[in-house]
Amino acid sequence: MGANEEYVFVGCYTGESGGEGEGIALLRRDPATGDLTRLGIVARTPSPSFLAQHPRLPVLYAANELDAGTVSAFAVAADASLTPLAVRSTGGAAPCHLAVSADGRHLLVANYSGGSVAVFPLDSGGVPGEHCDLLHLRGRGPVADRQEGPHPHMVAPDPNGPDVLISDLGSDRVWRARLDPISGRLVLAGPAVVAEPGAGPRHLLRSIDGALLMVGELAGDLTWWRPDPADGSLRRAGAATTSAGKPNLPSELTTGRDGRFVYVANRGPDTVSVFAWEPAGGTLVAEVAVGGAWPRHLALLGDHLYVANERSHNVTIFRIDRDTGIPQSQGEPVGEGSPTCLLRWNGPQVGG
Repeated sequence: MGANEEYVFVGCYTGESGGEGEGIALLRRDPATGDLTRLGIVARTPSPSFLAQHPRLPVLYAANELDAGTVSAFAVAADASLTPLAVRSTGGAAPCHLAVSADGRHLLVANYSGGSVAVFPLDSGGVPGEHCDLLHLRGRGPVADRQEGPHPHMVAPDPNGPDVLISDLGSDRVWRARLDPISGRLVLAGPAVVAEPGAGPRHLLRSIDGALLMVGELAGDLTWWRPDPADGSLRRAGAATTSAGKPNLPSELTTGRDGRFVYVANRGPDTVSVFAWEPAGGTLVAEVAVGGAWPRHLALLGDHLYVANERSHNVTIFRIDRDTGIPQSQGEPVGEGSPTCLLRWNGPQVGG
């Protein structure tokens, strides 16, 4: 990868899930201007709806969101071309999110419809074996057509320890589990967060000052939780509606390196909301149209925000004002079929 070249992988829904994508696409990003250039499809794999990379090795993972869920692994070359390494069953339906443990030894996958989290051992080359554990969640919520059972939507391994947070849209819980680094067993410890009934926890984010931020897909809100000084348990410290537009099913949230602003994608209103983040919490300062339909995912790279608009089949580009944090539309969208995830390729890290 050249000094002035950056790549962004795009996951999508393919025909197997009613989408118009073709697999994993590759974009080149100009780090100076923020412009994107589409380079084409680099892997034809069914509905790679979420992507992740190994923390130290040039390996890319994709959750294939199918009724019989699978996870695919690819070796990434210097030019960001992909070579298939393995395809494994996730043991459940509709895997929608995945992440690698900080030590690089295990891959965790959230089976949304299956109500479970699968754990895969990774060998020295980052290749997953068959899953070594399958943690089944339990619980339901008051929204009958969305919360009839558990629906894990995100797995978030602790970067500094064995704990894993699992946001469960179905039970209105964020579960805490502990991953054994040797056996790969994932043991449920209990709820880290008990959200309001009908909140529908979707994705999580750690703020720069240590708060846990949660976007509620069903409630259309952003909540934040802080450790109780007495026992360290998470307590709700605040909440804000992410858009006045209805219906609203917020999807993703992200923040910049300095942590001054938090961005939330709103499906329905088709906007991005900007929250100023301070010790007291988040304050809505702007809501900006994304220039597309159904913003499924966000990526904040440098001074630019990129939005994957699933139903308008494009990726839109925004330049962030450094002072106000407000995104301003830049250039023409990049066409991409049913995009659902954007992943900047950082290349192999130290020790890879």
